[in-house]
Amino acid sequence: MAPLKLAIVGAGPSSFYVASRLLSLLPRSGSHASSLKIHLYDRLWAPYGLVRYGVAPDHPEVKNCTHKFDEAATDPRLRFFGNVNVGPTSPLSHALPLSLEEFLPYYTHVLYSTGCTVPILHSALPPSQYCVPALSMVHWYTQHPSKPSPPPLERTSHVTLIGQGNVSLDVARMLLTPPDHLAKYDVPTPVLDVLRRSTVQHVSIVGRRGPLQAAFTTKELREMMNLPDSSMVPLDPALLAPPEGSTLTRQQSRTLQLLQKGSKNKPGTTKKTWSLDFFRSPTGLTTPTSPTDKARLTLAHTMLDPSSRVVPTGESSTLETDLVITSLGHRSEPSVPWYDPALGHLRTVSGRVISPDGRVVRNVYASGWAAMGARGVLASTMMDAYAVTDTILRDHFPGEDVQTTAGGAPVSAADEAAAMDAVEVLPKEVDLDAIPPQVEEGLKEGRVTDFEAWRKVNAEEIRRGEEMGKERERMGWEEAREFLAKVRTPVS
Repeated sequence: MAPLKLAIVGAGPSSFYVASRLLSLLPRSGSHASSLKIHLYDRLWAPYGLVRYGVAPDHPEVKNCTHKFDEAATDPRLRFFGNVNVGPTSPLSHALPLSLEEFLPYYTHVLYSTGCTVPILHSALPPSQYCVPALSMVHWYTQHPSKPSPPPLERTSHVTLIGQGNVSLDVARMLLTPPDHLAKYDVPTPVLDVLRRSTVQHVSIVGRRGPLQAAFTTKELREMMNLPDSSMVPLDPALLAPPEGSTLTRQQSRTLQLLQKGSKNKPGTTKKTWSLDFFRSPTGLTTPTSPTDKARLTLAHTMLDPSSRVVPTGESSTLETDLVITSLGHRSEPSVPWYDPALGHLRTVSGRVISPDGRVVRNVYASGWAAMGARGVLASTMMDAYAVTDTILRDHFPGEDVQTTAGGAPVSAADEAAAMDAVEVLPKEVDLDAIPPQVEEGLKEGRVTDFEAWRKVNAEEIRRGEEMGKERERMGWEEAREFLAKVRTPVS
């Protein structure tokens, strides 16, 4: 049987779900075991993608999936190469560059699981010192290797979030939760220092639709309601009345109930407050002319027409604020091979990447947000990854009884037709154990990390955290590399 040597670009949840599924379906003792190798590449030096650099620090339970990933990493058929940028130039200068020409000849199969890493900006709100994407905030409080500047919270009293999804509520919660409450979680000390100097008193969370269309979950809303030192500004009761004759989903009913009940702390009893500003859409931001002034955010008032489209009412209002944070979703990087600008991510059919001329790219796949856009939670990411795993196995073992999630479904006539006209970019035969020489050299120099290096850093972060009474104390790349150099050095 021809080998299946799979390179996965990206080492986030979707990547690990695919890898762990392949390893379990083709066990080491099975007939196909010797023909399987999986190499994970990531331009970040640490694995786990959004689980490490996206999940809110006060949601440690969401990170439990890493236990499954750690278990998969014990299989010698799986290797990790961190701090390697595959493809065009990386925004991370310390990442080892590896062109596609240097990368593709070593693999029979490639899976893109690169996520959606580019924030969607609002046309009326260009980035400035008064307006930043939520991704910058998330990368700041998770100590992402891109190292965005900390927000000027020591001179900020009013923050406005544009967008009413879970990320907006995560950022609002981080800004309003007392730092001493956050200190037990995976919040880096420099972040806690900034939060302790914060003068934020109010957070406005703005959305162009109403409460029934809000994208946040009831879990996230309930957490906002239970903030210890903050209270929600009451909503107009008319906003919370369901449309006559409408049938609400379970989540919509729960959302209305929570909003009607209001926050645990009653209005007027707390120093800090927050508000959900429904049916508002930004049209411009006027920056202050003096250091003591605030920026002025112009908001068009909106409504839903009979077809549920957002339309302006003709009215507008102005909101004075110190900092605007936009949270409007994400798209994939346009530099990713076979990126489809119309979709904002890779075009796929059953996980197979489709070229611009509409043909399947043989043995090249995509999973997770790289394939379906920035939507869903870890559970949906897992199910998508399992489905893509099924496709990889059906393509590689046509007609064989290889157990998959779909029960070993046969290759369809459509699959066979697509395969006959496929774009060829990968070799059919490779050295199973070889890796690009640049990566081999990077491992020797300590510029490229592997699972062994990550395990050492992980254990040290947890050890430092235990000394400080918290989940872990994170390292940045420079500190991690210095630490690894010390532990690699033999004791004289």
